[in-house]
Amino acid sequence: MSELPPDLPRLRTVVTYLRSELNRAERALNTAEEREALAARRRPPAEPPAWLIERGIGTGRLPVRVHAGGCWDARKRCTGMSVDEARRALAEGVQACPHCRPDATLGIE
Repeated sequence: MSELPPDLPRLRTVVTYLRSELNRAERALNTAEEREALAARRRPPAEPPAWLIERGIGTGRLPVRVHAGGCWDARKRCTGMSVDEARRALAEGVQACPHCRPDATLGIE
């Protein structure tokens, strides 16, 4: 860091200048944050997954049910998966949702 001047008038000048620069930097930061927030609002929402796996509660959280992406009975414990993963889960004996019937849609009965 550079040395500061010892006399009061020049120290006040330095402080005034630094406050001015800090205010300018804060305004630039606020503008950039507003621009980023606006860009985030304009982005289209992420497309929901086509297939969901519902996991159980507790240790291990094993898969308990396969759902189609828009199923009304899908719960918070669901995560997205690919069509191949959905087929594999159904073939391995994971229960198909009785409401959206992913097994019928995928041709696995």
